[in-house]
Amino acid sequence: MVLVPEGFNCYRELKALNHNAGKTLLVMGSLVILGPIAGLSGYYLLSDHKAILGAIMLFASGGILYLIFQDIVPQSRLENHWAPPLGAVLGFCLALFSKTLIVAS
Repeated sequence: MVLVPEGFNCYRELKALNHNAGKTLLVMGSLVILGPIAGLSGYYLLSDHKAILGAIMLFASGGILYLIFQDIVPQSRLENHWAPPLGAVLGFCLALFSKTLIVAS
């Protein structure tokens, strides 16, 4: 397995599914600007709303943790089953909640 950035892997997988290469590159290239737009809009629109921003960040961190255990840690994968990656996310939530309880008391 060759380790290349996720965009290259995505392009290779779409190309293997006989997707149009030019259209795929156009869509992926147009998505490049989405990250800075989302970052700037979050900075300017959500900087006063700490609870909403915290909820978005917590949701995103859970999604990243799920993806890590689904794609990067192959030993945790079961065929057509989502329990190991979801268990990792629930363990993370339990640790976060326990730390909050310990710090609050």
